Amino acid sequence: MPPSKKKKSSRPAVKPKRVYKKPYNEKHIIGFLFTISLSLTLFLGSLLLVLALLKVPDIRTIAEYHPPQASEILDRNGNVIERIFSENRTVVPLSAMPPYLPQAFVAAEDSRFYSHPGLDLWSVIRAAINNIRSGKRGQGGSTITQQVARSLLLTPEKTYLRKFKEAILAWRIDTLLSKNDILHIYLNQIYLGNGAHGVEAAAQVYFGKRARNLSLGEAAILAGLPQAPSRYAPNRNMSAARARQRYVLNRMVAENFVTDKVARVAYDRPVKIARASIQRRAVNGYFVQLVRKQAEKILGRSLNRAGVRIRTTMDPAQQRQASVALRKGIKKSFPGNKKVQGAIISIDACNGNVRALVGGRDFNKSAFDRSTQARRSAGSLFKPLLYAAAFEKGYSPESTLIDAPLSIRGHDGKSWKPKNFTGKYYGETSLREALVKSRNIIAVKLLQHVGIKQVQVLAEKSGIRPPITSDLSLALGATGVSLLEITAAYSPFVCKGKYYSPTLISAIDSNEGRRIFRAKPVAKQVLRAPVASTMKNLLAEVIERGTGKRAKGLPGVAGGKTGTTNENRDAWFVGFSGKRIGGVWLGNDDNKSLGKGKSGGVVAAPIWRDFMSGSGKL
Repeated sequence: MPPSKKKKSSRPAVKPKRVYKKPYNEKHIIGFLFTISLSLTLFLGSLLLVLALLKVPDIRTIAEYHPPQASEILDRNGNVIERIFSENRTVVPLSAMPPYLPQAFVAAEDSRFYSHPGLDLWSVIRAAINNIRSGKRGQGGSTITQQVARSLLLTPEKTYLRKFKEAILAWRIDTLLSKNDILHIYLNQIYLGNGAHGVEAAAQVYFGKRARNLSLGEAAILAGLPQAPSRYAPNRNMSAARARQRYVLNRMVAENFVTDKVARVAYDRPVKIARASIQRRAVNGYFVQLVRKQAEKILGRSLNRAGVRIRTTMDPAQQRQASVALRKGIKKSFPGNKKVQGAIISIDACNGNVRALVGGRDFNKSAFDRSTQARRSAGSLFKPLLYAAAFEKGYSPESTLIDAPLSIRGHDGKSWKPKNFTGKYYGETSLREALVKSRNIIAVKLLQHVGIKQVQVLAEKSGIRPPITSDLSLALGATGVSLLEITAAYSPFVCKGKYYSPTLISAIDSNEGRRIFRAKPVAKQVLRAPVASTMKNLLAEVIERGTGKRAKGLPGVAGGKTGTTNENRDAWFVGFSGKRIGGVWLGNDDNKSLGKGKSGGVVAAPIWRDFMSGSGKL
């Protein structure tokens, strides 16, 4: 009988033994950690090896951003009149920029700047597709962070290897710095054409203003420059710059930085380009040149990389007026003569601040500064110092001397016979009349009475540099002076006997605002106040009825003195109007005569009046 079939059970016949895993022991843990450490070491080592082979630069230097900066020379109002640099840049913080300036660059260059980790993969893919289609490598999809990496750490060559390095560096920079730090570096580092690095330098170059004062339209023009600075530069191609400006404004609208209405207003606003630097140099060149020399002497180093702000005493309106008055006056008195040169100085008498300094007709054609570098015979311009010394010794304007032929035997045995400008002699003459009419014989006799040494001492106290002539020809101004020196020497006549040395630099600051130097005007009492008052009144008479009549016509109290050297080689006029002193010199660089009748009263005095009145057309 066959065995009966049993129903199969779904359960296993024999329950399997439960296997319990033993917990990891110390050896297992150590082995596991060793494996992980080895893997990480190999990975990092491989990465460092790759970076070393690729020669990827160290990014730690970016954290402390200290690029070369321009030194700025400012006028008395704080406006930049010149930038001196090896690389034209002035670093400014984001806080010193209008908010729409960085927004314009972000909108135009990297709209996802605040969201990506230094690389924008979408931009890379888009650029790659466009490059494949065009068969070129024109688009790189570079972010602002990549541009910072390229500008500071890499070369501008367009290769895939450099792009790979750039990507690595951008990612590392993004982990090291905040977005605002990166944007700060970018806006101060980016090249924007015409030698300008960064937005502050570009604002000065293109618009003659600081970045903080840029309008939205101007900011949009700057933000359009990085793609092709030379092509879109507004001072070269305004139509292209305007097209690029429109693109940037539209991108700002798309990114909700500005409204459509605001963008339209910005686009419709006219853009005014700064006057070319060559024109500015023609007007300001001599002043700037002297300031630069003085600043480098104060600092003990070149301004090219000093990165300082030099605050000067220049009054831009007076400086322009001086340049115009000189060219206009020379053209009027010497029509067609392009060789005659001249110089003009303007000083605030009672603090020494030089408000204008022009050392020639055109700095771009000749940088030789005839207001400070040329030392020419002063002629009768020196006589007020002689008369002041006489009044200090007890003489008065009513003291008299005899104006008659005079012969003086020199040490060489030769006779010197000075003559009056008119060739005539006037007998007994008061010192008042002698100064007002500039009588030479009286001046020589007065010097004999006063003494050469006493006049030399007063001249040196009044800023005239030695050597000063040591014979009687000193009475007729036969000693070399610069226009700046002799103009400042008249300050005691206006300032109750106090002399102030001329000052062009009021202060020097670092670009961070730290004060490095401050000028401190120091007054020297060189004349008694009553003597100074007497001289002031006599100089007023020179303009009213003497040799300076062509300087007449200014409001208020004005006075001055003419000067003419032998054969009309030099024509001078120095005078005051209120508490402002101005000086004018005309002559030829080769010391040739200006021509018959071209005396200080005839050719220099009218230029002085024109300049001091501010009547010349700019």
